[in-house]
Amino acid sequence: MATSRAAIRYAKAILDIAQANNTTATVNNDMLAIATAVKESKELKDFLHNPVVKGPAKFAAISEVFASAQEETKGLFRLLQENSRFEILSAIASQYNTLFDELNNVETAIVTTAIPMTADLETKVLAKIATFSNKKITLKNNVDPAIIGGFILRIGDKQYNASVANSLQQLKREFSN
Repeated sequence: MATSRAAIRYAKAILDIAQANNTTATVNNDMLAIATAVKESKELKDFLHNPVVKGPAKFAAISEVFASAQEETKGLFRLLQENSRFEILSAIASQYNTLFDELNNVETAIVTTAIPMTADLETKVLAKIATFSNKKITLKNNVDPAIIGGFILRIGDKQYNASVANSLQQLKREFSN
């Protein structure tokens, strides 16, 4: 819990600095790259969480890996080294992306389907979402064969479950009563 609070604070601070320097979008690109790199590389994640590797070594490696990063992002690296908090770098990057999306009135809709969505279906889903949301929507498609068919749409704290598995579960409850 403390890690997520710390990550939120760092992310807010970086966003404030980026807004003052008018570089929020480019810093967001840095944060997307960081989040993706840590998520996709078990070695990088283990390296950042390794207590044996000292801060200066982590700082040097991260600065080398993300050499093209903005000055605000490099400042974050320096701050994480001073505070020995490199293990929360990925969480900070994710939090920054969330705050950046909120700032730009962008909301992510997660659509879970049994098979990957086609471009035509994506267009239809976006059109339907536009009828009840005034925000810009980005779609994220999760594939879960366990739902059998249909879809589950989640936007923020709202969820619409039109999956076959849910319908079968409701029928099962009705017959068992």
